Amino acid sequence: MIEEKLEEKQTVDINDKEFKIGPNEMVEAGLHFGHRTSKVHPKMKPYIYTVKNGIHIINLEETKKKLDEVLEFIEKLVKENKTLLLVGTKIQFKGLIKEIAQEANIPYITRRWLGGTFTNFGTIRKRIDYFKNLEERKKTGELDKYTKKERAKMDKKIQNLEVKFGGIKNMDNIPDVIFVTDLKRDGLAVKEARKKGVKVIAIADTDANPSLADYIIPANDDAISSVKYILDKVKDAIIKNRG
Repeated sequence: MIEEKLEEKQTVDINDKEFKIGPNEMVEAGLHFGHRTSKVHPKMKPYIYTVKNGIHIINLEETKKKLDEVLEFIEKLVKENKTLLLVGTKIQFKGLIKEIAQEANIPYITRRWLGGTFTNFGTIRKRIDYFKNLEERKKTGELDKYTKKERAKMDKKIQNLEVKFGGIKNMDNIPDVIFVTDLKRDGLAVKEARKKGVKVIAIADTDANPSLADYIIPANDDAISSVKYILDKVKDAIIKNRG
């Protein structure tokens, strides 16, 4: 079994005392599964260990090394009171992204990236302020003076704005760093971040261009178990250092 070979080869090299990153857990979470060999991005080849059944197998030694670098960077980020925005727009990850972000108390985006979120943040911020104002008016009972039909319209508007901006409503400025769970799918977010000088951390599967991010974690970006394993480490680093 290739999983057994991976574990045997890397047990000594990649056990980690501080972040507790070990080969068994990474293999069990499926971090090592890449895409079909026909989809490989040339710049990801240094992070590939072998091929199995036409699928690239990611080198977990490289994954561990890069994840270490990311977690150390995030620790420093938190200690400096800087902002990290978590982005994951795949449907199957939405619940996970929201849960992790709320536990770590960081902003997040789980729906399709709105063009201009960074490059036209002033306009986005005005929409968020309008959303928060509506929420506050509802909370204080100010909307009770309107008819039932008018209140229903406002409730629907609040719900729609919650979907669009709920995860970033307390983000007053462009974040210092963005973490994307899919370097290809969230390409527009990465493009805007680079344009505005926002650092990019990304999970990079074998079909992605790793040069688009400042920090990468070579790993499976399709399996929820893989993404959860990585984000749990990120969450722990944030909570530990914020305290």
